[in-house]
This record gives sequence, structure tokens and C-alpha cells, in this order.
Amino acid sequence: MTDTRGPGPLLLGVRHHGPGSARAVRAALDTANPRAVLIEGPPEGDALLPLAADEEMRPPVALLAHAVEDPGRAAFWPFAEFSPEWVAIRWALARDVPVRFIDLPAAHSLAMEAGAETDRDDTAGEQPVPVDPIRVLAETAGYDDPERWWEDVVEHRVPGSGAAAGPLAAFAALGEAMTALREAYGDGGHPRDAAREAYMRIQLRSAKKEFGDEFAVVCGAWHVPALRTRTTLTADRALLKGLPKAKAELTWVPWTHRRLARHSGYGAGIESPGWYEHLFAVPDRPIERWMTKVAGLLRDEDRFVSSAHAIEAVRLAETLAAMRGRPLAGLSETTDAIRAVMCEGSDVPLALVHDRLVVGTTLGEVPDTAPAVPLQRDLTRQQRTLRLKPEADERETELDLRKDTDSSRSRLLHRLRLLGIGWGEPAAGRGSTGTFRESWRLRWEPELYVRVAEAGVWGTTVLSAATARAESDALAATALADVTALAERCLLADLPDALPVVMRALADCAALDADVGHLADALPALARTLRYGDVRATDTTALGEVAAGLAERICVGLPPACTGLDADGAEALRRQVDGVHTAIGLLAGAVPSSADGLRTRWRAVLHKLTVRDTVAGVIRGRAARLLLDDGHLDQDAAARLMGLALSPGTPPADAAAWIEGFVGGAAGGGMLLVHDERLLALVDSWLTGVPADTFTDVLPLLRRTFSAYEPAVRRTLGDLVRRGPAPAGATGGGSAAGAGATAPGFGPVLDAARADAVVPVLRLLLGLDEPSATAAPTAPGAPAHHDDPHLGETA
Repeated sequence: MTDTRGPGPLLLGVRHHGPGSARAVRAALDTANPRAVLIEGPPEGDALLPLAADEEMRPPVALLAHAVEDPGRAAFWPFAEFSPEWVAIRWALARDVPVRFIDLPAAHSLAMEAGAETDRDDTAGEQPVPVDPIRVLAETAGYDDPERWWEDVVEHRVPGSGAAAGPLAAFAALGEAMTALREAYGDGGHPRDAAREAYMRIQLRSAKKEFGDEFAVVCGAWHVPALRTRTTLTADRALLKGLPKAKAELTWVPWTHRRLARHSGYGAGIESPGWYEHLFAVPDRPIERWMTKVAGLLRDEDRFVSSAHAIEAVRLAETLAAMRGRPLAGLSETTDAIRAVMCEGSDVPLALVHDRLVVGTTLGEVPDTAPAVPLQRDLTRQQRTLRLKPEADERETELDLRKDTDSSRSRLLHRLRLLGIGWGEPAAGRGSTGTFRESWRLRWEPELYVRVAEAGVWGTTVLSAATARAESDALAATALADVTALAERCLLADLPDALPVVMRALADCAALDADVGHLADALPALARTLRYGDVRATDTTALGEVAAGLAERICVGLPPACTGLDADGAEALRRQVDGVHTAIGLLAGAVPSSADGLRTRWRAVLHKLTVRDTVAGVIRGRAARLLLDDGHLDQDAAARLMGLALSPGTPPADAAAWIEGFVGGAAGGGMLLVHDERLLALVDSWLTGVPADTFTDVLPLLRRTFSAYEPAVRRTLGDLVRRGPAPAGATGGGSAAGAGATAPGFGPVLDAARADAVVPVLRLLLGLDEPSATAAPTAPGAPAHHDDPHLGETA
């Protein structure tokens, strides 16, 4: 068996993940019928090759190699259905032909990669840009797009039938082109290739002794000239002498089309794996079948796409190919036709086509018999038990923690996050974190198999590994906020064995930390953790005692800490005051024994903050607002505090800060001003009295405050200000009467009869009453009687 250059093994130089190359490799192997097949890949994977014939093995998949001593040091060798190497492996296994990997062992590759990273750090910016041979050949042929050139000369070429010259001629031509490139560019910016190619030549010599010249080699076309080069065994061994080495373990893992795409960072990737899979699987009428796929996808998204659209898109794609001198419509022509005909010129639905079809969302599968670390096996078992299947597409799922299965799913996801395995991330949903509902955003990436291997050092099961990791993190933590966050995560992950260690670390940090800011940062997490105890049936007594102690210390130390702050420090402390206020509200319900005392002490602190001139204005304003919202400050007192804060003697910047703290957008201050015109009048009067020379200084702060309001709130405030001040004797609480004309939609006083008339309609809309033609409206001024137990909840 020979190639076009004479005696020797059959060297099939390919492009990784090229359907045209894959078809040509299959045709060449059928024609030559070699006694053995050698594949570019790590030789430690030879024992895993028989799994490629397993019925449960579904590409895309990848060989994963990781260093035993450093599992984070890993490398992948991906294979798709249309990868020439995968086609060659399956061809050999189906015919009981020996098949082997011949690239540099992963033990060397992983160790060399560690050294290369160090070299890159030491010589940042000095590394040469590697040569892209496909791009160079495309530019030489006059193409500005290497993908289009490759499609024209390889993917759309129909192999000749009959003689061996048909499938082999393309490999010979590509080999000659690569030889010219290697003469011009040397290693092309790939210095490690010298060792790799030396090792491959040694393997070819061994194969020659066993099979003569009757074997085939499937490798990247770039390596073909080096494998043809005549060298001595001594010279090749010299290139390998002294290479670093690391103990490596290999397995098969599922891969995704998205990770095959070049933008994913995989160097040998392709831009359109979904399109290439289609070309490989559908050799006849590929354009017609592609347009049918696209039409089906767009119909599923409720877009009107008829058969006529598909037919016209095919015609347009073929016309574009003829005008551009291409042998067959390629991806660019089909994309242009789809945009014009099916998407009506819009790139929005076209982006969906690109994501779902051109790139694709396929996630491969690997049989259970593939080697795996014990932690991975336990995770796989739980995924199946909980019916939580890994998927390449990002999806959101909502869990009801009152259900056993959802509660178990939540525990698994939280344990994985604690281990650094980011399969799921909490997302905003109907329920906030810690209530009976959790929302998660799930997406499985192949790199997570590496994270699982790394986490395997902590234990053989997810539970034991998460427990050991939590205990280690607790002992290593030095910041109080870190320990409280860890306690919260332990409650979420249900790690009872780790809690004693975490609690001891928490008590130690809390006793040593005297910084009020640190205490204020730590308290909200503890309060949330106590609330989780009710949902997850966890004993949080010890946490409650620590939290109550922190709250007491904050009440003592907060007032002095609020003085002498610059603007940034005051804003940071304002956010901490908000957090502490919310946390004490939660603690009052979770620690009944100290509820009244905590509330009383905190109210006293807030009152103290409102009247101290040395406290930053934003904090004084927020303290007054919190008291007002909780009903511990009436509107007359709030108006007096605002009047003092906005008096002429107060610097404009301090007054603006007080306004931000009191009516900041995040606190719903806009509606407060809408419903209390006295406060609005105070703000308006102060604002119009700010001197012109200082107005520009306070303008950014005021814009930040009022721009956070909803547009409808800002519009209503503008209407109220235009009407002018409220008449004498008018009260707050929403009086819309003005000295001038009444704004549309407002009346001078509340019309109780008209207001009560809408109550029956509201009850019907809320489903609280059955429709009845004889139902009598509630008498004006009479309170409605609600027998339905859900009314209060609905309201």
C-alpha cells in the first residue's frame, strides 16, 4: 500500500473536525484496507479506544487527561461524528483492525503545558503568533475567508469513484501544500511540535516493524511533512530527552458542539460544528435539507415560515453561489438567503439559527463503563436519581423546597457550588433565596469534569467532599464575613457535620473582630441562615445566639462609627445600615427570646442617628426613613427632621445627601413624595433656594436620587410641582388639591361613594366572589366584610 510519493505508510493529513476530510479518510481506508491505523492522540488513551464502539457512546466526546497530583492541570482531545480521527477509529474497530494513538504522551504534554505557562508569564508580549495554515492557503488562493476556501476545495468536493487516485489525490495535494508552508514558516510558532513529531516518527518506526508499510496514519495535515522527513532514531530520541513528566489519568467525557466552536477557546475548533455535522450526515441535497431544518426551528419559535419560503431560500442560496463562483452554496450563501427570505432582513431570528443550528447545542454521551473518579460516579448517580440531567443549553428551573425531590436537588446544587463545580447558579425568581422557592440557572460545560476531578481530593461522595471542603475553608478563614457566608452555605447545602467546625470558627472571629463595618457585613448572612432553618428543619440555636450577640455589639458601636466619614464611606455605611435593619427584623422572628430587646435597641440607635449633626447626611436621612416606614416616626416628625436638614444653615451638599438617604429611589421614596405633599413642598422649596454657584455641586447627587424613580412616579411629581403648593390647611397623605387648576385625574377631596363602588369589581377580578347580577355594592363608607381566608394574602 503506497501513497502518491512512493513506498511507505499511507499518510492521511486532515483538518480536525472536517466532514470533507472525514469522508475522504473513510474512502481512503476502504480503498487501501490497511492492517493497522495510527491516530494523532495521547497513547495513554489506547486502553479507552474500544469504548468508541460502545452503543452508548455518542459524539461529540473528548478524551480528558488530567495530572493526578494537580487535577486542575488538564487537556482535552475532542471528537465529533464528523472528525476524521473518529471515523478512522470506528472504521478500525468495526473491522477488528489494530488502532493506536501515536502523539506525545499526555504525561509529557501536561507537564510541558505547566512550564509553558510559566514561560508565557515571564515573556509576556514576546510570544510569536502561531501560523494558521488554512488562512495562509486561503489568502494565497485569493480568498478573504479561510472557512469559505476550505468549503470550496474540500467540503464541497465530490470524491472520485473507483480508482484509489480519487480519495488519495486530495491528501497528496494537501501534503504538498503543507510541505511548502513548513519550508517557509518552520514550526509556525508551535515550538512543542518538534518533540511531538519526533515521538510520532518513533511510533511509525515501531509500526513498520510490525506491519510493514501496510498501515495508515491519520494526523493533522501540518504534521505530514515532518513525518515524511528522514531522521535517525538517535536524533528523535535526543529531542525527547529530558522532557518533564507528570502522572496522568485519562477518560472519556461528553463534549458539546458549542465547545467545538473556535470562539470557545479550543485551538483546533471550527466556527460552525452544527453546519459541518449536517454536511457529513446529509451528503445528498444538503442545502434543501438545511433550509427545512431552519424553517422548522423558526416555526417552533412562532414565526410564519411556509414551504414557499424554504423553496425560495434554496433558490437564492444557489443563485448567490453561482454569482460568487462557488461549486456549491456554502454557509455564507445559506445564511444570506435565510436572512433575506425567512428572517425578513432581521438579524434577531438569524442569531437563533446560528446558535441552535450553525453552532448547535448537542451534548455527547459516554457509557458508564468509562473510567471516572469516585466523586464523578456519585454525582452521576444523584443526577439520575433526582432526574436532573446535564444539558448543554442554559435553562432555568424552579425548586419548591417543600417537595422532597426539589429539596434534594437544591442540596446537591449548593454542595457542588461549595466545591467550586458551577453547574448551577442561583437566579432571581418568584421566591427569594431562603424561602420555599429557589430559582436556578443550569448549564453543563465539559470543563466541569475537570472541576469534579479537582474536588475528588476532598472525598468520594458529594456529601463527604462538600463537608471536608467546608471544614477546611472554616479553619482557613480570617474574615468574619467569610465565615458567616460559609455558615449560610452550609445550611443551604445541609452539611450538619461541618456546622460545628464552622460555628467554632464563627465564634472565634466574632469575638476578635471589633470593626463595626465587619460586624454589619456579617449579620445579614447570619439572619438569612436562621431563616433557612425553618425551611430546612435545621437546628440553628447556636447561630441565633451568635447573631444576637453581633446585633447587640452593632447597636453599641454604630453611632460612633457614623461620624467623620467621607462621601464614599458614608454611602457604604448607609448600605450596611439597611442590611442590619433587615437582619434585625429577621432575627426578631428567629430568636424570640431577644426579639423585643433587639427591636427596642435598634430603634434607639436609629433615633440617635437622626438627630446627630456629626452623622453623615445620607445616614441621618436613611435612619429617619426606616423609622417612618416602621411606624415609629409620624409624618409630622419626619417633616420637622426634613425641615431641619434642608434649613438655610445646612450646606447644600449635606442637604442633598440627606434627601438621597430619605427618599432614595431604591427605598420607594418617589411614592412617599407623591403621597405627602408637605415633604415634596419642603424638597421643592429647598431646591429652588440652592444658590446658583453651588447648584452644580449638588446636581449629580440629586440626579442619582431622582433618576432611580419609575417614569410614572417622575411624571406625577412633575404634575404636582407644576400645580404649585397645597392650600392652607391641606393635609398630606395624598391630597392633590392645588391653588390653581386641578391636574387631570385628581379631585379636591376623596369621594368615598365612588371609591367603594369599585370594591365588588375588584373582588370579582381577584376571584373572591362568584359573578352575580343581584350582588349589591357595599354601602358608601361601610367597611367591606371579607370572609374569604385568602383575601388578606391576595391583598
